[in-house]
Amino acid sequence: MTTVVTVRKNGRVCIAADTLARYGDQLEPAENIANSDKLVTIGDTLLAPTGPASAQLILRSYFANPERVADFSSVDAIFETMRQLHGCLKDDYFLNPKEDDEQPFESTQMTCMVANSTGIYGVYSLRSVQEYRRYYAFGSGSEYALGAMQALYEEPLEAEEIAIRAVEAAAKLDSATETPVTFKTLVLD
Repeated sequence: MTTVVTVRKNGRVCIAADTLARYGDQLEPAENIANSDKLVTIGDTLLAPTGPASAQLILRSYFANPERVADFSSVDAIFETMRQLHGCLKDDYFLNPKEDDEQPFESTQMTCMVANSTGIYGVYSLRSVQEYRRYYAFGSGSEYALGAMQALYEEPLEAEEIAIRAVEAAAKLDSATETPVTFKTLVLD
């Protein structure tokens, strides 16, 4: 699993993630894995997926094709982008879209934080999209990260400091989250 966060404050957005990969009980820390960064850059947008370790590779591969829609400018645009991605996930990347029989839609098997100059967003596995005004987190340590961000947000800290501390808090309390933290910061329009 993983922990990813986004923070919006003082005209800036920061997206951050831990660097641990896990396969069952086997840990693959950043000191052993050269490509441990979970942040994916698509044009001027940063994505941080949770789910299978292949999610970063798939997103980079899919969006490398310039003919594919990569519009992350609003909730509706992100929804359409992810809807088109989902069909390709099944056809070209062999996604098993079934989580359980009670789900109303097929799953992309990942959630994804999105940050760019228009704001911060969360994309859920059934492709619903939320725009966040202040902060949010996904992944196994998200509850700890959200608590940290709630406690720190009104303090005189910048978006980067809050995001890094949130992932570090999750790493202290969640067995599937580990430092070092990778992060990137952008200026809002």
